[in-house]
Amino acid sequence: MRNAVLSILLGMPVWGASDNPDLTPAQVEEVVQKFAAKETEFSRARENYTYRQSVRVHEMDEGGGVRGRFEVISDIIFSADGKRTERVVRAPVPTLKNIQMTPEDEQDLRSVQPFVLTSGDIGKYHVRYMGRETLDEIPCYAFAVKPKKLEPGQRYFQGTVWVDDRDLQIVKSYGRGVGLIRKNYDNQFPKFETYREQIDGKYWFPTFTVANDTLHFQSGPQRIRMNVRYEDYKQFKSETKIIFGEAVETKPQPPPKKP
Repeated sequence: MRNAVLSILLGMPVWGASDNPDLTPAQVEEVVQKFAAKETEFSRARENYTYRQSVRVHEMDEGGGVRGRFEVISDIIFSADGKRTERVVRAPVPTLKNIQMTPEDEQDLRSVQPFVLTSGDIGKYHVRYMGRETLDEIPCYAFAVKPKKLEPGQRYFQGTVWVDDRDLQIVKSYGRGVGLIRKNYDNQFPKFETYREQIDGKYWFPTFTVANDTLHFQSGPQRIRMNVRYEDYKQFKSETKIIFGEAVETKPQPPPKKP
C-alpha cells in the first residue's frame, strides 16, 4: 500500500538477543531442515486444495471510525482441465481515500502473509532459534526469520515463526512483507499475524491474517485494519490420470472374433 499506497511498518524482534540454550546448534540445524522439509510437503499438498479467500482493508479516520474500505472475495478453484485459477466472487468499488493497494500488497496477500518456508527457500533467509514457547497449549520452537538479500521484483517475509515441536510445521507467523521499493513510491507495509489450523489431520493451513497498524507516510500517519480469511478448504480430486515418464507404445489389438 502506498500513500495513495498501502504498506505497513512493523516492530521486529531484537536480533541481538541471546539464543535459548535448550537445543544444541546441531539440534537447531536438524529442526530447521526437518521443518523446511515438512513445509515443502505442505506447500505441494496445498496446491491440491480449493478454498475461499476474503480480504478486507479498512482505512480509519482520526476518531477511530471507518473512512474507506477495500474488499475482495475470491475462490481458488480448478478449471475443467485441472488448472488452478482464481475466481472473484465479490469486489465492490474501493472507497479508500488516503491509501491504495499496490502490486506489492497483492504479492504479500498471495505469498508473504500465508508464509511457507520450504527447503527451496530456506537458503534465502537467516533463521535464528529463539527458544521454546507455548501457543494455545501447543509447544513450539520460535525462530526469527529475515531475508539475506533483497532481489528486484521479489517480496519476502521478515519476522517470527512458531513451529509445532511435534508436527514441525509453522502454526503462527508475525512480521511484515519486505522488498526493494520502487523509486519515488512512498510504500508502507503493515505488521501482521497469520494463524494456521490443522484442517485435514495432517497439515496446518493458514486460516486468518490480521493487521491493526499505523502507516507512517511522508504526508502523515494513516491507521489501517486488515482481515484476511482462508475458508472452506477442500481437496481437489481429478478424474484425469497423470502418467510420469515416457509414453509406452502399444500395439493395436485386433477386434474380438464373432462367435
